[in-house]
Amino acid sequence: MNEEIPAAETLDKPQPPADESSIRGFQWWRRTFQYNTGIGLTGTEKDQYENDYKYVLQRKQCNECYQYRDWLLKYSPTVIFMAQQIARLNTSSDSTKESNGSEYKFDESKIICDVCPEWRSGGFHPELGILLCQNRIRDKWHLEDTLAHEMVHYYDNTRWSVDWLNLRHHACSEIRASSLSGECRFMQEFARRGLGFKVSNGHQECVRRRATLSVMGNPSCKDQKHAEKIVSEVWDSCFSDTRPFEEIYR
Repeated sequence: MNEEIPAAETLDKPQPPADESSIRGFQWWRRTFQYNTGIGLTGTEKDQYENDYKYVLQRKQCNECYQYRDWLLKYSPTVIFMAQQIARLNTSSDSTKESNGSEYKFDESKIICDVCPEWRSGGFHPELGILLCQNRIRDKWHLEDTLAHEMVHYYDNTRWSVDWLNLRHHACSEIRASSLSGECRFMQEFARRGLGFKVSNGHQECVRRRATLSVMGNPSCKDQKHAEKIVSEVWDSCFSDTRPFEEIYR
């Protein structure tokens, strides 16, 4: 066939997209597809995508963590009670007196959310306050247990000036925190251990296990047997000490 090639100016040209958002959306979709399949993506581009994805995810986790924290400080009976008790103990630095002179307000800036490299959901530092691990929190109720646990440490440190390198001090506070926070109540322990959960003395076994694991992370602890020994030595007095609660929350 001897058909003539048409002149370029006579051809129909592709139309531009309606708006820039469609371009960005398409590019994001294309990059996501490339990232998941590995097709057409250079090593540098893949690294950049991973960095962007991590940033977006961490921002989302951070926002949720602070939203949960603020909600719990307003509506969780356990968290509200612990905040009040800590504030009354430390009116000079970690709380501010209300205008009526009778109530004290907990300094919520002492509770921060951040990314944690270790497999943990929270932590307490005697000078900095409470850390909530935004990348380890499953939901609002997991954060409630975590925050309540760390607030018991905060309370203990404020009231008794705990020496956290002293294994007996550390073990006592861990026993109290696991027992009083609600993290060892029946449904929580059943969800964690399933059919391996024992109804009889389940609460005590949970508290002992979690306290031992925490003490094992102390640099002054030699090994698991050492941690178990320390926990056993302080168990009776610390497990029975429910302050500032009147009884154990289960």
